Amino acid sequence: MPHSSAESPLARPRLAALDVLRGFALCGILVANVIPISATVATGAPATTALTASGTGEVDWLHLLVDQRFFPIFSLLFGVGFSLLFESAAGRAVRPRLVLLRRLLVLLAMGLAHMLLLWPGDILTVYAAVGLLVLLPSTWLPRWAVAGLAIAGLTAAILLAGGHYALVPGLFLLGSALTRYGVTRRIEDSTRVPALLTLVLAAAAVPALWAQASFERVGDIDALGYRIVFQVAGILIAAVYVCTLLVLLRSPARRGLLGVFAPLGKMALTNYLTATVLVLGVAHVVGHPERWSSNTVLVVAGTVLAAQWLFSTLWLRRFRQGPLEWTWRWATWLRRPPLRVADRTNERPAASALVT
Repeated sequence: MPHSSAESPLARPRLAALDVLRGFALCGILVANVIPISATVATGAPATTALTASGTGEVDWLHLLVDQRFFPIFSLLFGVGFSLLFESAAGRAVRPRLVLLRRLLVLLAMGLAHMLLLWPGDILTVYAAVGLLVLLPSTWLPRWAVAGLAIAGLTAAILLAGGHYALVPGLFLLGSALTRYGVTRRIEDSTRVPALLTLVLAAAAVPALWAQASFERVGDIDALGYRIVFQVAGILIAAVYVCTLLVLLRSPARRGLLGVFAPLGKMALTNYLTATVLVLGVAHVVGHPERWSSNTVLVVAGTVLAAQWLFSTLWLRRFRQGPLEWTWRWATWLRRPPLRVADRTNERPAASALVT
């Protein structure tokens, strides 16, 4: 029998590593999205991808390190957060799947508003739709089936080269499986495992990056082989980033990583949506986004992220969650959660989801 909020057992502590990973992924996604978002100012439509290979024989290092390297992390974390919330809802609500259904529907509404009013390249709509069609039904499956479907989905998406949206179902299910097998709760328990994984994944990523760069040097970016290699390289580099951060979180660098990335990660929904407004504003002021170089992209993204970090840091000193995270939580549970840090309540703290 689910517990009421007043009778609920003590909540598990928030996983700081997830906030850091989420904030880190948010930074990379913004760098990748600057060109597509700003392109709407000049053309009214988003560019097809962020830092696309030119096909002129030149290889952009920023493209190799950023494009489709952070989106897999964010997608994986969505699956992680979904299952963490399901665990929380199962202990608090009579119908926990109804709680998740409301959460996804509210996210769909936010995504549609973002897509129709600001930027056609919105990802939240895709996340909500895939969540409704894949993640929610997966809660009735055993964890071994979820893990198997994750592997099958990712393999099919890579071999069919269906584009990065095709990877979303597999990444969602993989994140959910990691949580259901208890891996998520143990991600900060070891240094050796992520360190070894970093070495193995980096060794695998090197030839994948070399193959991708080779296709781009000859301008053969429409070939099926290039699309497959591009996706494989993206997943491998994303995994290297994640494992490297987990190693650093168990080093003296932990405090700095928490200070830089955790505020952004705790307010990921607010920061993702407001980034669109800020980039569009910069594009209107500066003009000619089609001429922006990689250095300009980094300056624009860095300026936006600095402003968001400052706002997030100051906001979280007084409030428990970002404004949109708080609204989302209210709509999810159909009761007003406390907002100010000073508020005292018996309500269980928010689960460490994608955006809480």
